[in-house]
Amino acid sequence: MYLLGYDIGSSSVKVCLIEASSGKVIASEFSPKKEMKITAINPGWAEQNPVDWWINLKLAHEAVMHESGVHAEDIKGIGITWQMHGLILVDKDQNLLRPSIIWCDSRAVPYGEKAFKTIGEEKCLSHLLNSPGNFTASKLAWVKENEPEIFEKIDKIMLPGDYIAMRLSEQIGMTIEGLSEGIFWDFKNNCISEDIINYYGIPKSFFPEIVPTFGIQATVSRTAAEELGLKEGTPISYRAGDQPNNALSLNVFNPGEIASTAGTSGVVYGVLDQLEYDKLSRVNTFAHVNYTSEQIRLGVLLCINGTGILNSWLKHNFATSLSSYGDMNDMASLSPIGSKGLSIIPFGNGAERVLENKDTSCSIHGINFNIHSKGDILRAAQEGIVFSYEYGMDIMRNIGMDIQMIRAGNANMFLSSIFRQSLSSVSNAVIELYDTDGAVGAARAAGMGIGFYSGSREAFSSLEKIAVIEPEHEKQEQYLEAYERWKHHLNEII
Repeated sequence: MYLLGYDIGSSSVKVCLIEASSGKVIASEFSPKKEMKITAINPGWAEQNPVDWWINLKLAHEAVMHESGVHAEDIKGIGITWQMHGLILVDKDQNLLRPSIIWCDSRAVPYGEKAFKTIGEEKCLSHLLNSPGNFTASKLAWVKENEPEIFEKIDKIMLPGDYIAMRLSEQIGMTIEGLSEGIFWDFKNNCISEDIINYYGIPKSFFPEIVPTFGIQATVSRTAAEELGLKEGTPISYRAGDQPNNALSLNVFNPGEIASTAGTSGVVYGVLDQLEYDKLSRVNTFAHVNYTSEQIRLGVLLCINGTGILNSWLKHNFATSLSSYGDMNDMASLSPIGSKGLSIIPFGNGAERVLENKDTSCSIHGINFNIHSKGDILRAAQEGIVFSYEYGMDIMRNIGMDIQMIRAGNANMFLSSIFRQSLSSVSNAVIELYDTDGAVGAARAAGMGIGFYSGSREAFSSLEKIAVIEPEHEKQEQYLEAYERWKHHLNEII
């Protein structure tokens, strides 16, 4: 018996097949091998064509099925995870009306800020747990004002994972977690927010049927079965945005547990059991995967847009003589803690929520042509990312998060010993690294959705811990001195 996980990222689509009883990964693949195209017609814009997600899902899926040799009838559940906050619009025939406005597109910031003030800051925060900000609801408001001819044709709105589920099943649904990440959910009244839809003028008919995060949400249609080589009727039994799903992948379900990722953007995600929020909305609070009106489980999400994208930019534009990120890490390790006084502010990937939606751009401070080398810049970049995490984690602590341990997958920036050791030492938290990823987590969760696993304990019993990083207490003063210098430069900017 096998379970499939689909992870719809902005860089690639990953597909994973696991054997249900053992939790063992049988095959996994991603597509494309180069990053998927993001279209930016104007500064601050970011769009992708959802059809590209489907095409790359099919390519990765075909490779997994070929490698595994598994028969379609032995696949008993499908889980889906996706890049959060994207907006997909379809007409009554389920045809796309425009490209998706994805997570890092910042055009809707003014719409969210105006809504925040008009509806009322206290009312937004106490009911939505966030400002409308640059999220899906505000993106839809931008479409309404700037593309009215498209808005008039809308039958349903979706998030990226809902689109994939639609292509698989020809049915449209959305979870409470999805509604909350779009800033459509009223946590006090446990319903779609009347304040948001009335202010923005969004018809209730635009919203699909609400489906459970775990459970039989839909089944694979005949058309999709033929396209993918699946069995018609295979259940789609789980869906969640990438950050709640990443936390799930690391077995983070309960209050006080913390998960982190450090890909193109970086995230620290902690679970709360009460309706708390940051009054400046610098960190966000969404429904976690196991949220119900009876059992409050909220994910407090710190997002740093300028994370791995800074490292990637340096590799392709600055460290071109180095063949890999491993080589970059080796060169960075030649520089001492604090990078000889060099500080890099990594916020160069659009408006940053943690800075109250300011777009400061990336900047280098303290460079000295006589003492600094390429390695110092590479280390300062990684330290700058770490310091941005700590800056945001201070906000999380102020709303009740006790950050003593951070769980992360052994991937992306967490592959760097500099990054993970600096993060552990600055935050004074132990870091546990696990051999998992979003697609594996979605596959395990699909098993929960069909009832194969009795609960999360059984589903994640085979999760493999591969490393533990402890704070370097004897060097903590050096890390904190570098952090305070970095924070001084940031405060001058903002």
